[in-house]
Amino acid sequence: MIKNLASGDKTAPKAISRDRETISVITSKNKPQWQRELANAIRSADLLCERLGLKAIGHDSKATGAESNSTQKGTNGHSLQSILRQFPVLVPESFLRRMTPRDPRDPLLLQVLPSFHELDKTVGYSFDPVGDRQSVFAPGMLQKYRGRALMITVGQCAVHCRYCFRRNYPYHQSPRSLEQWEPSLEKLRQNRQIEEIILSGGDPLVLGDQRLAKLIGRLDAIDHLKRIRIHTRLPIVLPSRVTEGLLDLFRNSRLQPIFVVHANHPNELVDDCAEAIVRTVRAGIPVLNQAVLLKGINDTTETQAELCRRLINLGAIPYYLHQLDRVEGAAHFETGVTLGKKIIDELKQQLPGYAVPKYVREIPGEPGKTELT
Repeated sequence: MIKNLASGDKTAPKAISRDRETISVITSKNKPQWQRELANAIRSADLLCERLGLKAIGHDSKATGAESNSTQKGTNGHSLQSILRQFPVLVPESFLRRMTPRDPRDPLLLQVLPSFHELDKTVGYSFDPVGDRQSVFAPGMLQKYRGRALMITVGQCAVHCRYCFRRNYPYHQSPRSLEQWEPSLEKLRQNRQIEEIILSGGDPLVLGDQRLAKLIGRLDAIDHLKRIRIHTRLPIVLPSRVTEGLLDLFRNSRLQPIFVVHANHPNELVDDCAEAIVRTVRAGIPVLNQAVLLKGINDTTETQAELCRRLINLGAIPYYLHQLDRVEGAAHFETGVTLGKKIIDELKQQLPGYAVPKYVREIPGEPGKTELT
């Protein structure tokens, strides 16, 4: 992900360039399949729409479909290219295969397709809606809640979701090597109240097995840590990442592993994605799902109910349904809280209790997620 250029920070584009240089080296045939797939992911809005049989790129939530090309101007005079320079397109082939061709309103497509609405300035939306920057206690290390700490392990993801609350995060300020991580790990060793470490980013599973193994080894050696939680979208968008080697890394750790994945729509939970989730669950690793309530994508009881059923049938637990984090550029995805509460109430009437997620919002400074009831 790249720092929003509107903030004036010129170092983040260099950081993302370094990430791209790293990706370009992993295209050889002797590399794991998931790395080759990531290297070959779609990075062009034009190509994305061409592959789906759409005539133009971009979309307008008030229109019936994609109707703007990259050189046309939005209502504020900016081109789509100005959006893409701030936050590029990134879509793996596996995720693309689950989209419906020639459907500009496909719910998976709308999560990754750039829109002129991303240039809208909306009151109440900011670059850091969840207070990440005020929670940093060491480089790359955040602590918002008692007993838990979060590591920004890497700035790269395998997909760029257009509603991402960390689309403007200064990833270049986080450590990039184990040597650079050492001062932050020392801070973690000194804070004996922390018993759970959360690997996040970006997406921690973008790291190769060798780097992950070294990092997990360092965390294993911190005796007051008991659990390692992995926040990842790769099992959903790049399921080939879930290999026996990866699962072994966590199974062999002293720390209890927990995978928190991110699927928003039942159409995501099919084929190789479904297989990856089942493989993880049957390896003995708990899998929880957190979704975001998104306008025009999953904002109906029917869609949410099917999402919950598919998760449960795969052995994963619906954990959270998030009210949209108000990051600048994502206002067109927001639904009203009243609608979210209605959906949850109706889910409780249709599903067993364990299949109904908690409807929550993250409020900076609060001691935990705020449940919306």
